[in-house]
Amino acid sequence: MDKARETALRVIHAVSENGGYANILLAEELKKGDFSELDRRFATELVYGVVKAGETLDWIIGRYVNKPVKKMEPWARCILRLGMYQLFYLTRIPKSAAVNESVNLARRYGARLKSSAGFINAVLRRAVREPEVAEFPQGPGKATEYLSLKEMHPRWLVKRWIREMGFEAAQKICRFDNEPAVLSVRTNTLKITRDDLISRLAEEGCLADKSALVPEGIKITAHGAMKDLDSLKEGLWQVQDESSMLVAHVVDPQPGEFVLDVCSAPGGKATHLAQLMENRGKIIAGDLYPARLEKVAENARRLGINIIETVAGDARCIGERYFRQADRVLVDAPCSGLGVLRRRPDVRWRVTAEEMKKLPPLQLEILESASRCVKQGGILVYSTCTMEPAENAGVVEKFLETSKDFSLVETGQYLPEKKRSGSMVQLLPHIDGTDGFFIARMERKAR
Repeated sequence: MDKARETALRVIHAVSENGGYANILLAEELKKGDFSELDRRFATELVYGVVKAGETLDWIIGRYVNKPVKKMEPWARCILRLGMYQLFYLTRIPKSAAVNESVNLARRYGARLKSSAGFINAVLRRAVREPEVAEFPQGPGKATEYLSLKEMHPRWLVKRWIREMGFEAAQKICRFDNEPAVLSVRTNTLKITRDDLISRLAEEGCLADKSALVPEGIKITAHGAMKDLDSLKEGLWQVQDESSMLVAHVVDPQPGEFVLDVCSAPGGKATHLAQLMENRGKIIAGDLYPARLEKVAENARRLGINIIETVAGDARCIGERYFRQADRVLVDAPCSGLGVLRRRPDVRWRVTAEEMKKLPPLQLEILESASRCVKQGGILVYSTCTMEPAENAGVVEKFLETSKDFSLVETGQYLPEKKRSGSMVQLLPHIDGTDGFFIARMERKAR
């Protein structure tokens, strides 16, 4: 367990102090060493648990110390978070182990922390003796604070959801975000059928079943280290959430067409579009950062797709480059990501209300530029992984006010398995059981 805790500590420090992303950093750390299945799972639980708990852990720590948590030495702060998470959230871990291993980590991480070992030991031992000190406040006027602390979400966000959807819905969304995310993958139908892939995964020790939302989707509920699965190496599948898979079906690309995916990286939707096109035609996958496009190209190669061309550039300028050339254009816009907090626990503590105000103008600018690429009679699809009305329907409605040659179509009728009414589709975690996702399909008038 020492190895797992030390690995988790390095990732937690990189996330909280250097702005790294938990999923990427953890994957890199696990690749470096020869981890047992037990260590791999324990390190994963610690990283995602501590990152997810975020400010709730800092509130708990603050109940046992006399100085602001944010002013502590960074490594000491991260070790305390790691220790408190084990004490309050991992009931099967012996409390003595949580305390002793936290102290050992403090001693192991250099002279600057040796003086902190005693402090960390005292704080954690007091938490063991007096857990009631960290009970969350309840009573009149405390509902928002209690929900925020108990369900580990920023208070401003909980307050926002309560105002927009009501307390019960906000509570359900928070609880959904805290559930372990099932591994959702997309069958590469260019190489294998879904039924055959499920059989292959079973041979590799995975427990898998069909998605009810998308015809190529599979939900894997038990698996070993993904890097060891030959089916992944052979390009038989791609990790992608069910709600995300719906987008390519709404675009509905046809073999031989020219399709633009203007905000493409890491390429999940672009490679799905290529599958639906039977790897015939042309897809331009764009992104602002060339390094991110390398992942798109890597995924395409692994999946055996050769119709995707990556192009680096600002999506706000793409209309000039491909003016009226594309049969279909997808704008999977940069957004607040509030619909995928279950899968990206660090996002909940990064996004702010002020930053969110800047997103709709950017999203609209990208959508307007991308729309200029659409041929007469062509299709424009706008999607996000958030539930924020201002980023979703608000952007589409503002776009349509000035783009009179575009009109909304019945987006819900393009869902592959479960049709729904309405010109726009908004998936909600507490209702649909998937990531929060928004999709709108528009058509340019033919003349």
